[in-house]
Amino acid sequence: MSDTRRRVKVYTLNEDRQWDDRGTGHVSSTFVERLKGISLLVRAESDGSLLLESKISPNTAYQKQQDTLIVWSEAENYDLALSFQEKAGCDEIWEKICQVQGKDPALEITQDPIDESEEERFEEMPETSHLVELPPCELARLEEIADLVTSVLSSPIRREKLALALMSEGYMKKLLQLFQVCEDLDNREGLHHLYEIVRGVLFLNKAALFEVMFSDDCIMDVVGCLEYDPALVQPKRHREFLTKTAKFKEVIPITDSELRQKIHQTYRVQYIQDIILPTPSVFEENFLSTLTSFIFFNKVEIVSMLQEDEKFLTEVFAQLTDEATEDGKRRELVNFFKEFCAFSQTLQPQNRDAFFKTLANLGILPALEIVMGMDDLQVRAAATDIFSYLVEFSPSMVREFVMQEPQQTDDDVLLINVVIKQMICDSDPELGGAVQLMGLLRTLIDPENMLTPTNKTEKTEFLSFFYKYCMQVLTAPLLANTVDEKKSKGEEGDAFLYFNSLSLPIVNACPCLPDNFQTAQLLALILELLTFCVEHHTYHIKTYIMNKDLLRRILVLMNSKHTFLALCALRFMRRIIGQKDEYYNRYIIKGNLFEPVINTLLDNGTRYNLLNSAIIELFEFIKVEDVKSLIAHIIDNYYKALESIEYVQTFKGLKGRYEQEKDRQTLRLNRSQSNLRSVLNAIRYRRDARTLDEDEEMWFHEDEDDDEGEAVEKSRPEEEFPESYGKYMEAKKVKESDDKENFPKQTPTGSFKFTFSHSAGAANGANGKPAASHAAAASPNGSPTAMVGLVDYPDDEDEEEEDEEQSPRKRPRLGS
Repeated sequence: MSDTRRRVKVYTLNEDRQWDDRGTGHVSSTFVERLKGISLLVRAESDGSLLLESKISPNTAYQKQQDTLIVWSEAENYDLALSFQEKAGCDEIWEKICQVQGKDPALEITQDPIDESEEERFEEMPETSHLVELPPCELARLEEIADLVTSVLSSPIRREKLALALMSEGYMKKLLQLFQVCEDLDNREGLHHLYEIVRGVLFLNKAALFEVMFSDDCIMDVVGCLEYDPALVQPKRHREFLTKTAKFKEVIPITDSELRQKIHQTYRVQYIQDIILPTPSVFEENFLSTLTSFIFFNKVEIVSMLQEDEKFLTEVFAQLTDEATEDGKRRELVNFFKEFCAFSQTLQPQNRDAFFKTLANLGILPALEIVMGMDDLQVRAAATDIFSYLVEFSPSMVREFVMQEPQQTDDDVLLINVVIKQMICDSDPELGGAVQLMGLLRTLIDPENMLTPTNKTEKTEFLSFFYKYCMQVLTAPLLANTVDEKKSKGEEGDAFLYFNSLSLPIVNACPCLPDNFQTAQLLALILELLTFCVEHHTYHIKTYIMNKDLLRRILVLMNSKHTFLALCALRFMRRIIGQKDEYYNRYIIKGNLFEPVINTLLDNGTRYNLLNSAIIELFEFIKVEDVKSLIAHIIDNYYKALESIEYVQTFKGLKGRYEQEKDRQTLRLNRSQSNLRSVLNAIRYRRDARTLDEDEEMWFHEDEDDDEGEAVEKSRPEEEFPESYGKYMEAKKVKESDDKENFPKQTPTGSFKFTFSHSAGAANGANGKPAASHAAAASPNGSPTAMVGLVDYPDDEDEEEEDEEQSPRKRPRLGS
């Protein structure tokens, strides 16, 4: 069993002057050869790794605070703290530090935190000049005491000496007794001096003084002194607020008196820091760092003490989930848990894990389902904050809970659907709560935090669950507000029924242009979440988009008068195209979904704005990435509308890509034909190398003018060629004019079709036998000059010219 006396938490002070927990381990003091001195070592209790290695420097100022804290600075902006589990362990290490520095362990600080320049000045002063002598604690000397306290704030060494003097002989308590006398006598001048004194003492930044000032006997007098700010005409009534207005609500009675005292103290000190003290200037920020630490460690103690009380949390959850609990009582319980979870953020990671696991085991998630469905806005807001703590702590824990729900409840009351409903029904005109909930939903559906080694199937299972039970709820407002006139209303019945059940307005139902600002904001949030899904979910969202024809519905929003909503719709399409997925591309082409985008671009005219730039960037991406199917579709269908846009070269570039692709297709076709001829030539000469006799020559020239030769789609195996001499020669014949290059023909849809045969009947004679194909070019004297394969792939020039005349979309190639 490990030594609990040496068990510590390591903290570092960050740039925001907040303490960050670096882990828990066991501390020891030992000689480190590399550092050439006695050092403090902290090894993590989880894996034994080194959390801290710090040499005890003779010139470093170590402070002992609250009996279990040792705080020091190792660099100009690097503060460290060790929080001990037991006072005995803190005393042991403190004695070791004092032994190395040759100091008295009875002191609360080992060195004066002074810089080199001040140290040099200190050495030049007489021995007694740096000592602080306090005037007698009398009413007549209050002004002198206030001047003294104010004067030492600029000198670290004098602040330290003054703090030591104030702690001696109960001087601080005597000053606070004078406050009661001044208030009884209504001595405003004395009260103003006491304000300056107490404010200056707080800026001394000494934990030992805070222990005295914030004790039960003194803290209300400290608050009283701070009421009499000389800059105010009338004093503030902070004590009246703390004693009469602020009520300590015990949702469940706290029997531990020490815990109750700690809660009261923490609340009051937090009030002093946040409400009473003025906002510190840049030069005063570091003066209150110890006050911040005092509050921080108090919160750690409160959470730890509540966790150790086995009956307390059990009783709280029992009342929270009890149907008989009154709404007011449940509201108090929820607010308690909100504050409790906020305090838990001060715990070290290991203890925080145990804290949230305890809440989960007690049933915090089922309880949240109940309270998030309540009508009370404050309760829903508090429940949302608790839910955010849980999601931030462990998204997997929340996912595991919601996947078990469909077996025992209806879809409408699933936790995630309750969250979505709260997002949709947010009454805030700025949708502040909806934005928060949308962020939580994105965390839950983010695959990046699902890849846990212990549960590799979590991603597949949860996404399947989400798209089956929750996606229709999320998209209900979107579908209800973008009804397509061409579709029957029955197809969208579910969306209307659900959306109407939320008591939200549906604007301009058929088709809907959501001109209501709050509705437009809501749809923008939903689109942002769907855009995230496109980028991270691939298969599931692809199936959903195509089944629901979702992109067409979303592009209806391009007509919204709210430009931000039109941009959200465009961003959704841009993310889909950015996937460079041919399934998406075919879906866009088939649905002619560029039309609303191009209409918006044309309607925008020559205005140079964000909408214009975003649409241009969409087409620029298609051009740069050379998305061939989309380029062909755009040029074939929309180029006449776009060719007049010359302030960017995007659309001319798209046309250039289109023409280049046509040239490449032609070149590939010619090469494939040439290769096929070569193969067939090789087959012919390999089968029969005989010379043509006179009968063959005569037959060849008789049919030279025949214009019926057609290509076959594929060569036949050698064993299937006819053995008769006439049929063999018939298959070789071709016209010279058909030995030219063949070009692809353009179909009405803009795709390229390579025509290897005009028709099945043309490829065969009337008697069902193969028709003759001309395959050789003749020399001027009529003799064959070259031998080609058995078949060729002619493309009649007359037909090609006819096609060009009939197709107005054909453009000359860049090379012509």
